[in-house]
Amino acid sequence: MGSANRKGQDMKNDEGTPPGASHPSPFMDPVALSHALLSAYERCQPLIAQFMDKYGRDIENQPLDPFNVRQSLFHFWELLQENPDQFIQMQSEFMQSWLELWQDSMLRFLDEGTKDNDNPAENRKGPANDIIQADPKDRRFRAAEWQESAVFEFIKNSYLLTSQWALKTIHNTDGLSDDERKKLEFFTQLYVDALSPSNFVLTNPQVLKETLESGGQNLVKGFENLMQDLERGAGDLAISTTDYKAFELGKNIAVTPGKVVYQNDLIQLIQYEPVTEKVYKTPLLIIPPWINKYYILDLQPKNSYIKWCVEQGFTVFTISWVNPDASLAGKTFDDYMDEGVMAALNQVLALTGEKSAHIAGYCLGGTLLTMTLAYLHAKKPEMTDQIKSATFLTTLIDFEDAGDLKLFMDDEQIEMMDKGMAEKGIFEAKQLQRTFSLLRANDMIWSFVINNYLMGKEPFPFDLLYWNDDSTNMPSAMHSFYLHNMYKENRLAKAGGISLKDTPLNVKDIKTPAYFLSTKEDHIAPWKATYEGAKLLSGPVSFTLAASGHTAGVVNHPDKDKYCYWTSERLPKGSEDWLGQAKETKGSWWPHWKKWLINLSGERVLARPVKKGLEKAPGSYVKKKV
Repeated sequence: MGSANRKGQDMKNDEGTPPGASHPSPFMDPVALSHALLSAYERCQPLIAQFMDKYGRDIENQPLDPFNVRQSLFHFWELLQENPDQFIQMQSEFMQSWLELWQDSMLRFLDEGTKDNDNPAENRKGPANDIIQADPKDRRFRAAEWQESAVFEFIKNSYLLTSQWALKTIHNTDGLSDDERKKLEFFTQLYVDALSPSNFVLTNPQVLKETLESGGQNLVKGFENLMQDLERGAGDLAISTTDYKAFELGKNIAVTPGKVVYQNDLIQLIQYEPVTEKVYKTPLLIIPPWINKYYILDLQPKNSYIKWCVEQGFTVFTISWVNPDASLAGKTFDDYMDEGVMAALNQVLALTGEKSAHIAGYCLGGTLLTMTLAYLHAKKPEMTDQIKSATFLTTLIDFEDAGDLKLFMDDEQIEMMDKGMAEKGIFEAKQLQRTFSLLRANDMIWSFVINNYLMGKEPFPFDLLYWNDDSTNMPSAMHSFYLHNMYKENRLAKAGGISLKDTPLNVKDIKTPAYFLSTKEDHIAPWKATYEGAKLLSGPVSFTLAASGHTAGVVNHPDKDKYCYWTSERLPKGSEDWLGQAKETKGSWWPHWKKWLINLSGERVLARPVKKGLEKAPGSYVKKKV
């Protein structure tokens, strides 16, 4: 059966009435329910066949331990057996906390009927608050029922107590290496997140309430949503995180006026139309990451970094990377430098008539910018002046402590990725997207499971999540080089550790004025790791730390007056030492960066309109879907 429009169609009974509409009872019409289940069963059949065709017939070749946790887990069990006294002590503490929780909950049950609804402040607050507490940032338990109902408070607290005990046991077990401990803590956290009572119908008070009030229609609608997500993923579950029909490139996102002024196999170069009478003499070239598409920096006019830069009087160019297929499997980091950064820079200088440009690299784009600068210093020092300044947005140079992503980069997992890329010629976008989702499972997976499948609601139209789902492939040669040399061996931080075009690189040779922007809650490029990279450069470095995470901390328009940032021109040895003496400023970091940049930008000249172009921005490369 074909996929129905989520907003336009609901399951109906024999008389054409939506289930439950003619039934005042809070329970679902059993006839309508049977029709819904039969329809779902029919739609499931081709999806099951697709799944079996993709995975079931080759089950013997499917990895039993795709994240390579087994060895660390076995070592953990061995350590527990070798030190039973420590385990018994932790177990005793756990049982004691459970006993206290049970006693407190019994008192809560007894007091349930004596609450003063007119004076909630007078209601008894049991000692469970001292036994276990939810993280204030944990949005799973914000509903009032988790605190006001004795039953649901007990369910919540027993879950939190058990899950935190499991994590504490791993953390306190002596003999584990740092890598083993981090891996076990991460995947244990994934496991306990999946078992959260908020993820199940009977233990989520909001879902139960919705089920009773709608006569179960939320569950039927949720199953319909599930079927559509399975169909959208061609048998794989592709959880909808936003309303995809609410956005269209060039219509309501990526709308800053400009033209594609150059393209090759890897890039389209976009030049944006000026909106000021005069502009700063030195143009600005932006290198976004090719793991995602460039328009994270040009979402909507109200939060577009690119639009804001144009309004500040800069001549702005950006690279839009191609979304590669297997025909580009052989593209290397050499190509990304030559056909990407250098080709774009040459065009920017030719079109503006200038001798130098500012370059801002975001995430992996900043890593490539680092390699390009090091290459020029080693091979073509006369060309280093063409890059007047370098801005690094959440950029890793030293990958020694590169965060939770390194948990997916051990030898066995990289070997599996190499094998898959050799067969397909690309690293598929969905694989990386799943990894990023696992890094924030409660936000990126379980919150949508609850909203879409249990509550039966549509995801909210959110431009950032539309961009997040508009993912890209990566050429196998380039990505394998990246995994081995950066994440596995951390070679870029070592003098001569990496070569481009047979030229050994040393990032300590880089003397170009640099501005580093990192974000405090970044789980992809942890700020302490980016700080270590910033210290490697030999030129003047300005390091700024913004609040929030990898994207929200970067894309923070000053008009929103959100978050804050820390600045200091000194770079002491330790990152915490830097933070301890840094100055905190409310709002966006953008104006601080602008002040730094204009000091290097020269006089103002007449604005440079875009003279000709191949097509209008955002161009065609960015519109290619995987």
